[in-house]
Amino acid sequence: MIAYLDASVLVALLTEDALNARAEAFVTSIQPVPLLSDFAAAEFVSVISRRLRAKLLTQTEARDALSAFDVWTAGEVSWVECTPADIARATAFMRRLDLPLRTPDAIHIAIAQRVGATLATFDAQMIANARVLGVSVATA
Repeated sequence: MIAYLDASVLVALLTEDALNARAEAFVTSIQPVPLLSDFAAAEFVSVISRRLRAKLLTQTEARDALSAFDVWTAGEVSWVECTPADIARATAFMRRLDLPLRTPDAIHIAIAQRVGATLATFDAQMIANARVLGVSVATA
């Protein structure tokens, strides 16, 4: 299975999180390696920064999470870039108006669809939307 990871899986994998064990088990089961986008990387950093500003993480914990991300992604993932076509497709998804899609979710779904990957996320609403849009979703 080619699996594309969204930020919810990355956060669970690389921080102290209730879903950490599920994320680790899922990611280690992926063959050959998970796909990660530059967009997912930016969203991961945004979550860490937001948690730091909200005082949910210390400076040391935030730096440790970013360092763990850098180390893990240096050898454990394949990278895919977000393209203008992904943004256009995400915009088309959101213009449907029948789906409660947030912009980041729509972009992740568009990237997974373009590269023919199974979407891995812990976001229940994103799972439902991806399925409506014909994107396969992994049960992580």
